[in-house]
This record gives sequence, C-alpha cells and structure tokens, in this order.
Amino acid sequence: MYLTQRDAARIGELVNWLGESTSEREIRTITGETLLRILKADYFASFVWDKTTSSFSNSIAINMSLDNLAGYEQYYQFRDPITPALQRRRGPTLVTEVMPQAELMKTEFFNDFLAKDGLHYGVNLYAWHGADNLGDLRIWRNRKHENFNEAALFVLSIVQPAFTSALMRARTRQPAVMTSAALDASAIQILSPRELAICRSICRGTSDKEIAREFGIEYSTVRTHLKRIFNKLDVGNRTQLLLMMNKSGPDR
Repeated sequence: MYLTQRDAARIGELVNWLGESTSEREIRTITGETLLRILKADYFASFVWDKTTSSFSNSIAINMSLDNLAGYEQYYQFRDPITPALQRRRGPTLVTEVMPQAELMKTEFFNDFLAKDGLHYGVNLYAWHGADNLGDLRIWRNRKHENFNEAALFVLSIVQPAFTSALMRARTRQPAVMTSAALDASAIQILSPRELAICRSICRGTSDKEIAREFGIEYSTVRTHLKRIFNKLDVGNRTQLLLMMNKSGPDR
C-alpha cells in the first residue's frame, strides 16, 4: 500500500478533528469512514467492550448488513477465534498475525459471519486506557484485494493515540446542551445567517454529521463553516465555542 500526499493530509485532518469535542459514536463513525478511504478498504465495524458482561455491543458499521451485525452480537462473538487475541494486543494488528488466513477460512466464524458480507482480510485496533477497552476499529477488505500490510499498521499507529484520547474525553464529558437564547449578541452580529443557524444546532447538542443531514450539506462543508465560525469568534475548537455561547442573551 502506497501512502499518497492526499492520504497523508487526510490522516492529519482526522487527527486534528479527533482533538475536538464530539460524541463517542461520531468519533468511531468518522474515523471509520476516513480510514476506509485511506486504507482502500471495503468494510468497517466498531464495537464497545462491556466489562460487566464480557461482550461487545453498541455496534457501528459501514457496508455490513444489520442482520449480520445482530448475529455477531447475539451469537458469533462468543464463537470468534480471532477477536480475543486481537483485543489483547496494545497496537494495530493484522488478523493474519493471530491466525493464518487458511485456518480462519475453515471456521464457522468466517464462513457463516465474515463471508456473509464479503469480509476476507482484516486489520484491527483496540483503544485501551489502562484496563479499559474504550472502543475498537475493525477494518476489512474483500477477497479481490490483497491483505493489509505494514503501511496499514503505520497509519493506524498514527491515529491510535488521538482516537483513544477522543474516546476518553467523550466518556467523561457531560454533553453541553443549550438553547439558542444563550447565544452571545456580539456573535449574532458577526456570523452569517447560515453560520448562526449552525451555532444554534451546536447549542442543541447536534453532532457535525447530524448538522450535515439537517442542512442537506456535505460533512466537509460543515467543517468549513465551523472553521470560519472559529476564526470569526476567535475560538480554537467546539468546546470554546460552546463556552462563548453560554451567555445570556435574547433569542434571535
């Protein structure tokens, strides 16, 4: 796998984005979407480990069927020959590092779960903070492609610290939900109508991806609006923006 200049820029953008406040599900979703492009992969899944039940749940997936994911949570995770070994690793790991591909292809897990959606070659990352497994990234290619290589592990090793830190913040942070009446009057005067509308969505606790759906715009366009808002209001991130808006003022 060759890392292009565009892919290197995407990694930088993702790491910077992970440094901002956002929701736990959005962290996993956006990271998965970005890594699929960078790693030229076909499928993505992410789960959260529940220590009390010793099981994975709260799934997010791209290009996988909901029925298949439900089957994993209810049955196949308890007959999974690779994930326990992958989970114990503290860094990005190729599936073939814990089980040869030929052996994996003989298992019920492969034939009745992975192959059902076309998953063939995999690379996983499990975000650990001390003894807590905060979430994971499971990235797969179909059999038409080659297996992942050292370049994929290198990309994931760059993303891992920012991904883990973002999940830690999301787990401990109380969501800031405010009404549009909390907008500072000076901000209302500075921002364009669209920027002001986006600020009001932020006040309601809306994620960037939900804002994109709300306004019918691309996710990248939301990020562009946020950068302009940050510059106009002289704030460095979403958290500082919320603090600025947390002032009494008239509902405009």
